[in-house]
Amino acid sequence: MIALIGPTASGKSDLAIKFALKYGYEILSLDSLSIYKEVDIASAKPLKEELELVKHYGINEIYPNEKFDVMKFIEIYEKIKNKKIIIVGGTSFYLKAMLSGISPMPKIDDEIKKEALKYNWEFLNDIDKEWANKIKPEDKYRISKAIEIYLATNLVPSKYFKLNPPKPIIQNCDIYEIAVDRSVLRERIVKRTTKMFEMGLIDEVAYLESKYRDRTLPVLKAIGVKEVLDYFNGVYDKESLKQKIITNTARLAKRQQTFNKTQFENKISLPLEKLEKILLNK
Repeated sequence: MIALIGPTASGKSDLAIKFALKYGYEILSLDSLSIYKEVDIASAKPLKEELELVKHYGINEIYPNEKFDVMKFIEIYEKIKNKKIIIVGGTSFYLKAMLSGISPMPKIDDEIKKEALKYNWEFLNDIDKEWANKIKPEDKYRISKAIEIYLATNLVPSKYFKLNPPKPIIQNCDIYEIAVDRSVLRERIVKRTTKMFEMGLIDEVAYLESKYRDRTLPVLKAIGVKEVLDYFNGVYDKESLKQKIITNTARLAKRQQTFNKTQFENKISLPLEKLEKILLNK
């Protein structure tokens, strides 16, 4: 098992497909947008022909109005029978979670979820200052999750996680990172964004909005989608829209590079061309 990481638009998918075809591997996608059906252009997921060439997991798994988190990703991984896979994508947080492990969570029913919404950060701070200090007062999602644990177990979150330490999902995995200069990466982002417009990005977003009608869905807040929605509202003209997507994608890529640099110590980091020679001549 190997993992191929790198910022968005760095060439991961193409290299992964070449590697998989040569060595008989399957691909597990680490992309938090490609997992959704109907989001083909905004996610820059592999083309239908490419998906038919190599078996992919983590792509087209759920609909945009279905919930997705790291536990769903782990569930997908654990169902894969053939572990001769290459893990690839820009959302390296999922890979980090699998390597570091996830604590088993208590059963949370709908009644507990509903009850947890009544409480705020101040309540969490009163019962568990240690855990509250890890969460911003405006982060309602994480606050609610912490309260759910407390209501379900009668244990404050900090105590619960000490009693239920994380267990790694993956034991051994060689990690390869595509190192790319930011000026080169920006050129690749410009090309990819231009291609997305040519493929019909605006029409795809219009379809998603008309079908789901809920701009709070993660899909409709994703880069490439939220900017088009602003375009519909008259915030941008078409050229400004394109530049905004390029800028926001470049910022995302920078955050991804920083995460990969700080979270993965034992990895091989090389430019795409050198990495391709190493991986395709194993």
